[in-house]
Amino acid sequence: MPVMMELTRVVDCDLNDQHWIHLTEVQGTRTFTIVIGQVEAQVINRRLLEEPPFRPMTHQLLKNIVETLGGQFQDVVITELREHTYFAVVRIRVGDTVHTIDCRPSDGVAIAVHHSPILPIYIEENVLRSLTGL
Repeated sequence: MPVMMELTRVVDCDLNDQHWIHLTEVQGTRTFTIVIGQVEAQVINRRLLEEPPFRPMTHQLLKNIVETLGGQFQDVVITELREHTYFAVVRIRVGDTVHTIDCRPSDGVAIAVHHSPILPIYIEENVLRSLTGL
């Protein structure tokens, strides 16, 4: 069963050029941190700070395309950790069909924050357990 999370922080560390996001369990205490790229960190942070770019960025473009074609983003799910790499999917509803599309977790979160309200973000229970050992 996936666990609902919320984005609580975007960290941009100038000392070592690393960037990461923190997700916190909505009805619990567990947290999840993942290292992301500089561009993804900037896109997520800019949206959270409500600083719109002059022109649509890739994540806004994807949102516009899907919605123009009659689809609706449903949610983002971080599905697994394999060989030190996290995997995720974004789920898009078109009519009665839900399409599951592979994506990087950072891209999924960037897409999620480009919606108002922010799309639900989930992490599979087994991924959280692998981090905490609980």
